[in-house]
Amino acid sequence: MSHANARLTPRGRRLIIDRHLAGWRQAHIAAAMGCSRRCVARWIGRWRVEGDAGLVDRSSRPRRSPTRSPAAVEERVLALRSAERLGRDRIAELVPVAPRTVSRILARRGAPPLSALDPMTGQLIRSSKQTATRYERERPGELVHMDVKKLGRIPDGGGWRANGRGGPGDNRDRKHGLGYDYIHAVVDDHSRLAYAEIHADEKGATAAGVLTRAADHFASHGLDRIEQVITDNAFAYRHSRAFRTAVAALGAEQLFIKPRCPWQNGKVERFNRTLATEWAYRRPFTSNADRTAALAPWLEHYNTRRTHSAHGTPPASRTQPTC
Repeated sequence: MSHANARLTPRGRRLIIDRHLAGWRQAHIAAAMGCSRRCVARWIGRWRVEGDAGLVDRSSRPRRSPTRSPAAVEERVLALRSAERLGRDRIAELVPVAPRTVSRILARRGAPPLSALDPMTGQLIRSSKQTATRYERERPGELVHMDVKKLGRIPDGGGWRANGRGGPGDNRDRKHGLGYDYIHAVVDDHSRLAYAEIHADEKGATAAGVLTRAADHFASHGLDRIEQVITDNAFAYRHSRAFRTAVAALGAEQLFIKPRCPWQNGKVERFNRTLATEWAYRRPFTSNADRTAALAPWLEHYNTRRTHSAHGTPPASRTQPTC
């Protein structure tokens, strides 16, 4: 990937080739692009040999690393970590190599940190919150994720984000604050189509109503059936008769994540983060009603115009059934 201050991105390199094919002299191309003639000549030469594939970024990793630690040293480091559960400084004394070298070897070979290992057996006892394989359900509606995010209410005139800490409206003190809004969110696993409502509580009956209206919203975008609903183990989801009834009314199966494993509900957890950064904390709102009114337009933008990084298109473009 090009760095932030790069003169030429792949699109800029493509522009060099287009101007070259249009008959521009290389000196004129260099002046227009703000780079050297040698740079222009290099990209044109690479394009002639490799075609458009030659215009993409390449790894800067060297072909050879003469100073890299020998394989025997790496195996010795890994053996000490596995058998003795030693830290990098102790391993560096025994091998011997620099402590930073030990860190690089362990990272390169994917060795887990000591905090994730059982001190007696050396077995991995803490799973990573990141999965090596990205998953996605095959069709819209096969699985939807549901969760609740809590946000402090904003006093009239704005809270501390608008007026500063300690200023008017600083309601961070729970005892004297205005309470919370509860944002109930539902996200389709395949398309990332989202639905959210703001309520004064997170009770089961409230969540049931949100799920029913979310299903209607999804149907308006071509997602006509929800097969499974996954949530965390909150009381409103696991013990509410109203919520179980709402799931059954959709003809769906209710699923729960493993306790203390929120990444299993990661699609909606990530949506909650996006919702916070792009809606709730995007600007300092002057009232709670002002923030509430901004949710629906932002959701429309998120679903229909904002490109989702997971698949490169807006969520609404992927809701048509695939089978």
